[in-house]
Parts: sequence; structure tokens; C-alpha cells
Amino acid sequence: MLALAFVNRKLLITSAILLVLLVPAFAWGESDRGLSAGETLYVPVYSNVYSGPKANPLQLATMLSIHNIDPKYSITMLKADYYDSNGRFVESYVKSPVTLNPFAHAYFYLKEYDKRGGPGANFIVKWRAEKKVNQPIVEALMLGVREGVSFLSTGHTIIEHGK
Repeated sequence: MLALAFVNRKLLITSAILLVLLVPAFAWGESDRGLSAGETLYVPVYSNVYSGPKANPLQLATMLSIHNIDPKYSITMLKADYYDSNGRFVESYVKSPVTLNPFAHAYFYLKEYDKRGGPGANFIVKWRAEKKVNQPIVEALMLGVREGVSFLSTGHTIIEHGK
């Protein structure tokens, strides 16, 4: 019993030492994570999905949502271009640069009956900032109110403009 208590105590001390040594290393390695001065993002969009044994299409509304999560600095939306399932340009939703103040939000809405994109559509979103800021949250929310379907897809960085 005494030997087991000694082993447990030794294990506890070793774990504490490792924790003290490793946590700052991980924190240091991630200190710049999530900061950028601009990016181009790919955001998957599903304007319709197929369901049932006959693969019936369900038309979905889409809301592209951009949240500036930086508490101090603005970001500028330069582009939100919509492409169809074949990669063909459909429409530009940002006609001129749009500034999002700290904690501000912008969105672009595609109606449920908008069939231009297809099941593999996407947005290409480009933003910039004057200095490194928290990267915005860029998501597409798909909604099928009649069917009770809703889901989210997130933007993925494809070009870094100022890390």
C-alpha cells in the first residue's frame, strides 16, 4: 500500500512538472494563431440537396454570414463572389468595399428558389485589415424551412494576404 502511494505521488509530481513545462510551449506556439491582415476564403454552399430513395432535390435558402470578431479594429470586405457547382462565376455580392467595425456583421441572402448555384456552389470571400486582426468568422447557413433542414458550412482560407 505504501509503495502504491509512493508511485502515485511520483506520477502526480511528474505530471505536474510536464504540465508546467508544456503548457507555456503550446501557448507560445499558438500566440499568433488566428491573426491576419487579410485572406481569401472558400465557403461551400449547398443551394439544394438530394433526399429520399428517388433523390428528390430539396431547395435551400442560403445566408452567407461574415462576423468581425476583433474587439478593436475594422475589417474591409472586398469580395463575396458566388460560383456554381461547375466553378462558373454567377454573381458578385460586394459591389464596392464594405467596412465591418469591431464586432459588426454582414450577410448576403440567397432565396430558396435560387437554383443558379446547384448542390456544389461556393462563395469566394476576400477581406483585408490595416493591421493583424482576429480572423473573421465566415459561414454559410443553409435553410430548408418547409423540410425542417438547416446546417452550416465554414469558410476555409485558400490565400493568405498578410499573416
